[in-house]
Amino acid sequence: MSAYLDLRHISKTYAQTRVLDDVNLQAAEGELVTLLGPSGCGKSTLLRCIAGLTDLDGGSITLRQKDLTQLPPRAREVGMVFQSYALFPNLTAGENVEYGLRMNGQSKRERAKRAEALLALVDLEAKRDAYPHQLSGGQQQRIALARSLAVEPKLLLLDEPLSALDAQIRKNLRTEIREIQKRLNMTTLFVTHDQEEALTMSDRVCIMNRGKIVQQGDPETIYTKPETEFVARFMGSYNVLTRQEALRLFERVDGTADSFALRPESVKLLEADDDRIDGNSGRKVAEGTVHAVSILGTIVRYAIDVSGVRLTVDRLNDGRLIGMNVGRSVRLSVDPAQLLSLDKEGA
Repeated sequence: MSAYLDLRHISKTYAQTRVLDDVNLQAAEGELVTLLGPSGCGKSTLLRCIAGLTDLDGGSITLRQKDLTQLPPRAREVGMVFQSYALFPNLTAGENVEYGLRMNGQSKRERAKRAEALLALVDLEAKRDAYPHQLSGGQQQRIALARSLAVEPKLLLLDEPLSALDAQIRKNLRTEIREIQKRLNMTTLFVTHDQEEALTMSDRVCIMNRGKIVQQGDPETIYTKPETEFVARFMGSYNVLTRQEALRLFERVDGTADSFALRPESVKLLEADDDRIDGNSGRKVAEGTVHAVSILGTIVRYAIDVSGVRLTVDRLNDGRLIGMNVGRSVRLSVDPAQLLSLDKEGA
């Protein structure tokens, strides 16, 4: 069965720099796929190529079995929401939403009806006559989303649409965007460099680095089973250990990998008076020294030196370990079964 969106061997070079390097990606109808990666990895360029705003050097783009590769942007039936909102400052919110419909020649009555429905969809009916400068950042982004949806695109592209907003508005708006996307069954490519955003919003996450997709999968798989050192480091606070460091902690490790990953929440930080033997005989209890403590809201993150290895350990902020200050000796329980073998990227 053909993919709804099918990208084959996409390549793009700027000034001898390979920005996109043989990218292949398929998306199913109604799927939200997130392109996640650091700045400069090529994710926004890929979106611009799909929208027709940037020419390809090679490859093909197919949407609903229709070849878009040589079509101009207006003929692609693709909607795009930019990080900068790109609203027309001299038009009201309603007029911004109607803009694409007006360009397509729809009547004033048809435009007004469609705009009214979309403003209701993004919960901004009361702001129809407001100008962009009279709207908050979150409201402007919702107007930009409504404008993209007005022309009924077959594919929606979101290029870091939340990055300019403060944390609480981002959380609320990403929930709203996901609900709208599901309600409309809108096939969507979402670009971000925020790991939490990618994991909470996506059906599938594609990790990009240096113009390539280096790993893809559902959010749980991406987080719990990184395949390379880059993915393990990028997905948060994984402990990435050399073989020698892993041997110092566990005395023996399986396989022939040169590096390993250990999730920070899989290391158990024992309280000073906890003398219980771990029920899992495979676990190892080790002594360590607290090097640093960071309060991250519901999580307390410890940096602990163990056998010459510095481990990141996450613990729920329940107040019980608040006295474990820098320089204090602690006991850890580590499970060799939680150690993941990693590949070198490009191997």
